[in-house]
Amino acid sequence: MVLSDELSDGMALPDFFASGAFDRALDIHTEKSGASDRRAVASMWSLYYFSSLTIPYLVARVLDHQVLPVAFDQMKVALAEDGLPRTFGVATPGDWQKADDSDVFATLAPLMQGHLREVVSYLKSVGGIAPKLAWNNALVYIDYALRASGIEPLNAQADALIGSKSLPDGTPNPFFDCLRHEEEDGARVCRRKICCLRYLLPGVPSCGSLCALPSQRNQ
Repeated sequence: MVLSDELSDGMALPDFFASGAFDRALDIHTEKSGASDRRAVASMWSLYYFSSLTIPYLVARVLDHQVLPVAFDQMKVALAEDGLPRTFGVATPGDWQKADDSDVFATLAPLMQGHLREVVSYLKSVGGIAPKLAWNNALVYIDYALRASGIEPLNAQADALIGSKSLPDGTPNPFFDCLRHEEEDGARVCRRKICCLRYLLPGVPSCGSLCALPSQRNQ
């Protein structure tokens, strides 16, 4: 992430997704990767997008208690030559807010309600992937960022995020049961509920133990 003013080749997210630029980005990555399954391309694209968005947001939020301005209509994105997301542009620090809370849904509210829902919708309408798959892709990085912080209460927050059927407002929690942390051969492994389809892309290895498909875990 960089400041939007410093991202000279950035495009406002509403324009990027609604103007056909997102569709062209998927076409570019399809050509560059030699892929034939557009859903797999869109899913891989979203993995780059979600990792670059959610990990910096959570690092700033849980370690520095800083709420990065991640509203969909206030950010920019720039792409790499292969069509994948390269850099996000965010507002100047004067627009940032301080926050300190212990509820994971309060922590994620700006991200979920103000950004992810919009992108999940475009991933479905343009990329052809189901919302459940898109939310699962986002959760992988959110769960990782919370647990990798080394702060024990954040493990409990990650568990609550996956284990709660409903959001605080009573609506369904799109992250419910999307990941499972299980014991296997004496080791604790994290496993997706829905496959990300990356195995359909040429030259891309499977997700190993994380994969939802037993047939792909040892590939």
